[in-house]
Amino acid sequence: MQIFTTQSLLTIIKKLTQELELLQPQDVLSFEVFNPDLCHGIYSGNIQTTKHGKYIYRSYKTWFELAQILHTKMLTPQVNSEDTVIIRYAKLNKDDSFHKITLDKEKKYGEESIFSQIHKNEESSFIHYYMQALCNVKLDTRKKILNLGVNSGDEFEAIIALSEDIHSLELTGVDYCASAIKSAKEKFHTFSNIRFFTHDINELLSLELGKFDLIISIGTLQSTNLSFNEVLMHTVQNHLKRDGAIILGFPNCRWIDGEMIYGARVKNYPFSEMGLLYKDVIFAKKYLQQKKFRVTITGKDYIFLTATSIKKD
Repeated sequence: MQIFTTQSLLTIIKKLTQELELLQPQDVLSFEVFNPDLCHGIYSGNIQTTKHGKYIYRSYKTWFELAQILHTKMLTPQVNSEDTVIIRYAKLNKDDSFHKITLDKEKKYGEESIFSQIHKNEESSFIHYYMQALCNVKLDTRKKILNLGVNSGDEFEAIIALSEDIHSLELTGVDYCASAIKSAKEKFHTFSNIRFFTHDINELLSLELGKFDLIISIGTLQSTNLSFNEVLMHTVQNHLKRDGAIILGFPNCRWIDGEMIYGARVKNYPFSEMGLLYKDVIFAKKYLQQKKFRVTITGKDYIFLTATSIKKD
C-alpha cells in the first residue's frame, strides 16, 4: 500500500489516477497519509514533524473533494498508526447514472427510474441553499406557489417543513412524467391544498392556472426539450404576479452510482464545463433585473437564483 508523506498533491493525484485506471467499479484503492485529526488551525500543505518523520498536512475535506474529482466514493478512514490514517476510495461506476439514459421520460424520470432514487433534500449542499432561498422570498407571504418540473415533490417537502402555516398556502406542481406525478399525489394525499398536473411546460397556458406569488423550478428549465430563455420569459410574463418571486435551481453536479459529483457537464466534454450553466444564470439575472427584480445567486452543487420583485405600485 502506498504511503504519502511529503509528496505534493499533484504527484498524489497523478499516482492515484494511474492506479484507478486499472481498477473495476466498486474496487477499493487504499493509501496511507498523515492523520488530519492531529492538527487544528493548520492549512493544508504545511509540514508537520513528528518523532516518526515529516508529513504534509491535508484536511479530510481535501481527501473528500479529491474522491469526487477522481469519481470515487470516500469510505470511512482507518487509523493505522500513531501518525497516519488509511484513506480508502471505492471506484464509481460511471455508467450507473440517469444522465446516460436517453430513452423515454418514464424510464429516465419515472417512479421506477434511477432518478427516483435521488433525494436532493438529503444532500446538505442542496437543502441548505434551497432553504436559504425560501427564507429570502419570505415563504409564508407567498400564498400561491407553482413548481415547474416537480417530479415527486421534494421541494414541497421543504416548504411544508419551513412554513409556519402550510395550510394557508396553495401549492401546484407540474411535471410531464405521469408516474412521477402519481407518486407525488400519493406522497401528499393528506394535503387538500396541494395539487399536481401531468403536463408539458411548453403548453402551460392551456392549464389556465392563473398567476402565482412564487414560482420554483429546480433543474428543469435547462432540459433539452425546452428553450430556456423563451420559457423563462413566458413564465414570468404569464404566470408570475407583479409583486411575485422566483427561485431557479441550476444543476452544477452529476448523479453517478449513488454519489452527487460536483461540476456541470456538457455532451462534448469529458470534464466539467460550466459555460452553458453560467450563460443561463447570467441571462436570467439580467432579464429579471430589467423586469425590476432584486436578484441573488448562491449555492454550490446547485446554483440558486432567487429573485424578488421591487416594482412600485
